[in-house]
Amino acid sequence: MSILFRSPADFLERAGQPLGVTDWLPIEQARINQFADATGDHQWIHVDPERAKTGPFGGCIAHGYLTLSLVNLFLPQLVQVENLSMGVNYGCDRIRFPAPVPVGARIRGVGELLRVEALPGNGVQSTVRVTVEIEGRDKPGCVADTISRYFFI
Repeated sequence: MSILFRSPADFLERAGQPLGVTDWLPIEQARINQFADATGDHQWIHVDPERAKTGPFGGCIAHGYLTLSLVNLFLPQLVQVENLSMGVNYGCDRIRFPAPVPVGARIRGVGELLRVEALPGNGVQSTVRVTVEIEGRDKPGCVADTISRYFFI
């Protein structure tokens, strides 16, 4: 369930607070193959199940950038913003891939609103850390500090 923000003040009040968790998402070989086709990254550790069985991870793993791209799927499950004139992705401060995400794993996003800065024109810049947890694993598959800018009506 996402947290609703309707104004810059709503963001400023929640700075430094957790945003909750998303639903679990299974990582299937078909998704990995589609990402490989979209990006041209067909490295065997991602797309060759037979060869990957004897590789360092014991099977295929998701691309790190696929895991990162799923942060965009998780963000709306964490943050819902209303009364906008415009919202844009501004970038990321920091991205890490502490652990591989194996095929068949389930992942979810855990959000924290790290920082909020007021912007001219009734806006805010928010930095949200999304930690992509892997079910049953100690280390996450990705930790990304995303930056978004929101301008309100």
